[in-house]
Parts: sequence; C-alpha cells; structure tokens
Amino acid sequence: MSKTLVASLAVASVLSCASVQAAEGNPFGLVYQGAIRENVAGWVNIHPVTYTLHGLKIAANVYTPAGYDGKGAWPAIVVAHPNGGVKEQVAGLYAQRLAEQGYITITADAAFQGASEGMPRHTDRPASRTEDIHGMADFISTWPGVDASRLGALGICGGGGYTLNAAKSDKRFRAVATLSMFNSGEVRREGYMGTQKDSIQERLAQACEARALEMAGGEVRLSGTVDFDALTDEAISKIPTDLYREGMLYYGRTHRHPNSTFSFTTSSLMDLMTWDARDQLELISAPLLLIAGEKADSRYMSEEAFAAATGTQDKELFLIPGATHIKTYYVPEYVDAVMHKLTSFYGSHLQKAE
Repeated sequence: MSKTLVASLAVASVLSCASVQAAEGNPFGLVYQGAIRENVAGWVNIHPVTYTLHGLKIAANVYTPAGYDGKGAWPAIVVAHPNGGVKEQVAGLYAQRLAEQGYITITADAAFQGASEGMPRHTDRPASRTEDIHGMADFISTWPGVDASRLGALGICGGGGYTLNAAKSDKRFRAVATLSMFNSGEVRREGYMGTQKDSIQERLAQACEARALEMAGGEVRLSGTVDFDALTDEAISKIPTDLYREGMLYYGRTHRHPNSTFSFTTSSLMDLMTWDARDQLELISAPLLLIAGEKADSRYMSEEAFAAATGTQDKELFLIPGATHIKTYYVPEYVDAVMHKLTSFYGSHLQKAE
C-alpha cells in the first residue's frame, strides 16, 4: 500500500469518528461539516417537512436564508441527492450553502429510499427518481415567500443524471446545474467506464428473474450491497477507480448515515439498463452548467452530457482543478470552488425581473 493511501486512510479514520459523532449529536441527523445544529433567528434555518407524492410520504429538508420571514419573493433551488445518498449528506451541504447565498432550497430523500416511503425498499427506477425532482419543484413552489418564476435545480452524482432528465420537460427550471454527474443508465448497463459491456444480456436476464420472483411475492433481491462494517482498509485500497474507492470512505466512514446505502433492487435494472441520461438532452432549453472534478474518473459522463445538450446555447462544462468526484462532496477548497461557480450561475439566471 502506498504511503499516500495509508495517509488518506488514516485521515479517513479520524474523520470517521467525527462523522459518527456528528450523526449522533446533530438533532437533524446532518453529517456534513458546518451543519446547522439549531435554528437561530436571523440565520439560515432548516425545516424538516413531509409531503405526499403519488401516495407516498416524502421526507425532505427545506433551508431558508437569513432574514427570511415568510414574505417577499425569494428564488428557490431543488437539490437532488446522489445514488445511495440521503438528504443529510452532500445534498444537504449544498442546500445549506445555497441558502447562505439567499436561496430557499429543498432536498428530499428519493421515494423508496432514506426516510421516504415506498416498497420495495431501495427501488431505483429513473421514472421515479425523475418524478422526485418534479415533486420537490411542486412543493417548494408553494412554500411561503417563494417566487416560483425563479426556480433552479441542482443534481449531484446520480441525482445529476435524473435532474437532466427532469429538466428536459420541466420548464419551471430557469437554471439547471449538475455536480459530478453520474449517468445511472449508462453505468448500470455498460459498467463503470465501460467495464461490463460483455455481460449486458446476462444481467438483464437476472433482473427479469428478480422481478418475476418479486412480483410472485417472493424475496426482493438486491444488487450493489456493501457491508461497510466488514470493509477493511486493505480492501478499499485495492479498488481501482477513484469514484468507488473514495466513495467507500465517504459513505462508509467519514459521512456515514444510517439511511444511506448502495443497495438497489435487482429488478430496477430492467428500467435502469434501458434508460440513458443522454437521451433527448436537446430538449433542455434552460441555461445549463455541468461541474466536474478535473481529476474525476467519472468526468467523461459530464463531457458526454455536455456534448448532447444541443438545445441550449447557454451551457458550460466547468472543471474543478485537482478534484476527484467524491472530493467535490466535502473537501472545503473544492466545495468553495463549486459554490463560487454556482453562486455566479444562479445569480445570473434567477435574478428578479426588473
């Protein structure tokens, strides 16, 4: 094991203790650095809420800016969490940071995941994940003081791919951004960085078998399950890609949350493998910003989406120097760089009409 990796794992171990303490001690369950611990007048506040979407109770957090009093006309941004993530992790971090810039923000656990309702648990279908984003837009548009004509969207990792899908048809979004975008359909079908193209038919057959069993009242089969407690430093060090190696540390150690899991129903692959975030991206007409880490091995997905988004001339692919995919989730210098870009982007496109 390299000295650099040993050092990284040592730091992760220290951060893990801090993260666990944050999760246990934070009254809102937030596990990111600088998270709100109490609502104080005159500061950014957090409001845990629930609402119903297609018969399911959705758990969400709304963040309101300093000075918010339920009046006025505030711009708003919906924030979609990564695959396997929940609202208390990176999505909450950016929702809070955007609220600090004067936006009312919302981030919700996807249906079938986290603290939201839905059975079977861990279902991860593109249509549902896309509808989650429409649902956040529905809810926040009626929040007191929100100017629904100034609505933006931010999707992170898998939430980025689904945000692009939502923005194809949801013209309420006046500005659309993604961070470390992950095309779930492409990866579930072809494997990360195209490593599973030779087993597509076999895995589709397994998904069909899982669906048949599930629909007959049998077991619900899961894919992607990771036992974080059994995962050793040595095993993590042998993972060849930055996204998954650093993801194991982020989700399993430093920013672990009891509702966060990599598991998804195997039957979901029937939908995932026949879907692609790049399809019909020319339908996006809103200003578009795709942010990725310069060093991220997932960067190719943002580049592909950028090339396919031909329906808007106001688009940009912005790379964070030195950053990998996961490090855009929590490393202060990279988070600050992302926020600087997002603040400029939303500030340009969600300004109040004169």
